Amino acid sequence: MAGDARTALVTGAGSGIGQASALALAAAGWNVVLAGRRAAALARTAAEAGEAAGRMLAVACDVTDAGDVDSLFAAAVKRFGRIDLLFNNAGISPVAATIDEIDPADWDRVVAVNLTGSFLCARAAFRQMRAQRPQGGRIINNGSISAYAPRPGTAAYSATKHAITGLTRSIALDGRPYDIACGQIDVGNALTEMAAPMTRGVRQANGTIAVEPTMDPRFVSDAVVHMAGLPLDANVLFMTVMATKMPFVGRG
Repeated sequence: MAGDARTALVTGAGSGIGQASALALAAAGWNVVLAGRRAAALARTAAEAGEAAGRMLAVACDVTDAGDVDSLFAAAVKRFGRIDLLFNNAGISPVAATIDEIDPADWDRVVAVNLTGSFLCARAAFRQMRAQRPQGGRIINNGSISAYAPRPGTAAYSATKHAITGLTRSIALDGRPYDIACGQIDVGNALTEMAAPMTRGVRQANGTIAVEPTMDPRFVSDAVVHMAGLPLDANVLFMTVMATKMPFVGRG
């Protein structure tokens, strides 16, 4: 185990919010396990951490595969001794389409990554946090403002994000006897690769195409570090971090 530092595991750590959050946690003194499908992308994240890279472990993992997830957590515990935080961040967003145009295979892929992947990682984290001594830890699920107000043509994505809210509430309840806290961060228009279309114009609820304001992903990573740093007897159950002027309140 690397000193007395707490250990965080971040999925989808090769890019976007996952990368920004992994780097912010490392800068705040955490040991960080980087998980994602692409080993090269994880290596680039570690390289950006500078001296903190020595407190990082990169593990290529498919979060939709239960065996891969179990191996990921086993590697993390072998290296650092325990898991204090899971940032359940990995997710995908398909091309917009009305529900009759969605291929069932695409639906299954979105559900597998966004929902089943989050379940499998939370399951493994909860199991470890319950067993370790001192007992406990924190799980932060990456939801979305789509968990509250969907965009046109996003049935699969929005359905999974609504489901993440139920998963968050259930884990928060189940974790009480074991000092396992669970919260959710709902992000709106952080300027990552996934949100880049916002700068070119996206379809609105009234059928028009409009450019939407965005924000720097570091504001999300700062929020993750804040949530992660709370003592286990305090919890941010839900936090929304969004570009101030984006169409959310009153969307549609």
